[in-house]
Amino acid sequence: MSLKVPKANNIQLFKDGYKHLQGIEEAVMRNIQAVGELSDLVRTSFGPNGRNKLIINHLGRMFVTSDAATIIREIEVVHPAAKLLVMASQAQESEMGDATNTVLVFAGELKKSEHLLIMGLHPSEIIIGLSNYNLAKPLTKESLALVLKSSIASKQYGSEDTLASLVAEAALAVMPSRPEHFNVDNVRVVKIMGGSLNSSTVVRGMVFNREPQGVIKKASKAKVAVYTCALDIAQTETKGTVLLRNAEEMLNFTRGEEQQLEKYFKEIADSGVQVIVAGAAVGELAMHYLDRFSILVIKVLSKFDLRRLCRVVGATPLARLGAPTAEEAGSVDIVETVEIGGDRVTVFRQDPPAGSAAEKSKTATIVLRGATANTLDDMERAIDDGVNVIKALVKDDRLVPGAGATEIELAKRVESYGAGLKGLSQHAVRRYASALEILPSTLAENAGLDMTEVVSKLYEKHAQADGATWGVDIESENNGILDTKEEQIYDSLSAKSWAIKLATEAAVSVLRVDSIIMSKPAGGPKVPQQAGNWDED
Repeated sequence: MSLKVPKANNIQLFKDGYKHLQGIEEAVMRNIQAVGELSDLVRTSFGPNGRNKLIINHLGRMFVTSDAATIIREIEVVHPAAKLLVMASQAQESEMGDATNTVLVFAGELKKSEHLLIMGLHPSEIIIGLSNYNLAKPLTKESLALVLKSSIASKQYGSEDTLASLVAEAALAVMPSRPEHFNVDNVRVVKIMGGSLNSSTVVRGMVFNREPQGVIKKASKAKVAVYTCALDIAQTETKGTVLLRNAEEMLNFTRGEEQQLEKYFKEIADSGVQVIVAGAAVGELAMHYLDRFSILVIKVLSKFDLRRLCRVVGATPLARLGAPTAEEAGSVDIVETVEIGGDRVTVFRQDPPAGSAAEKSKTATIVLRGATANTLDDMERAIDDGVNVIKALVKDDRLVPGAGATEIELAKRVESYGAGLKGLSQHAVRRYASALEILPSTLAENAGLDMTEVVSKLYEKHAQADGATWGVDIESENNGILDTKEEQIYDSLSAKSWAIKLATEAAVSVLRVDSIIMSKPAGGPKVPQQAGNWDED
């Protein structure tokens, strides 16, 4: 007969304050519930008819948006399983810049696995089933604007035509000869209150929300010098006592420094420079001499904008005051001050000759007009999504039907694949197929349609030989479905496939967890965190 050694009582493995949850009931079910709650939070913001969320973050800043990436960035998620889902959506945002809500909504359907666990399936059986999935076949290449409309409509429904046109124009203005080298940072956005979206324009160059410093406000075909140092006089040390006997000595006290400063700016003017961009302070005496030599001066304090402007004009930033060499100086076609909606802005514009194949502009700026700051912020996020879609397309130009058509076709094929499997994993595959229905179902629900009826009609169409392109018609009042090929509604294959992969990996990661160990939060006040980069531009 075997002996069993009894366990000692009161064994303390962790410090006081630790929480230890384990097993299917405590750990796995709780994780599924947390993921489901986060998914439900952003689900109503999915698609063109998605609702806005009003969020006030820990810094007191207010956001009104339906952009899932912004929502999860500004709320503080503390549950470890929900954080896994947040990390997956952030990976989608950094890699593709679009379809972040798809990741959240699809991974949230992990709660369908809860039913399998209750039935008695082991989590490992579900994981095997979830890792088996197919992707739709790619369609033919379509025009740039058509793909942008689908992405932008999910943030700014009704304005997608105008915004897609602006983004396409700006992207083509800076598109390199090898499109795969397209840089999203070359498309900038400047927001100016007032007017309407139709007043928005694209400028081949850069726009700054400030006027030039001096009396010179315009220059054309000008040579440009960029300085990161201060344009000011070097102050004489006066720590001791200075005896000035008469007025002439007082006048001569700083004359040498003034003459030196005049000499610097005369050299700069003689070298042909007509525009100076200063990255630091501009002194009053320096401004006097610059006005005398008819040199336009603008101050740009953001080092990031200074680098972008150097790229636009082809200049090298100088850390010393003096005349630039031919290699260090840049050039610009037009520098002018214009008034937009009551604000005076400075425009650096490159205007290549009509029909010229030369690509002169390295940066394009979209000047956005709108009634409120929140509207402008939301339009900027829509533009950011559109630019990222272009980045994905120049690397992989394959497209799939939008409006939920791809998800229904995938669900149909995954269901068929699961029916042919043997073993317990077939149940998970079928649940995975039904989870894919959540995307077209949510589109229909947010549009006020009967989602059950719409999904049934879609399955009926997709069962036909040529029905793979039928999706949800969010503008319909009776039928609820449309042919995406006729309406030209497409999504990027790479963005869609990444979203499905990341959502599946997040779901599998949550199911692999059988124990949660959380330490007691450290004491003391919380350090305030800044949202995003400190340079808002």
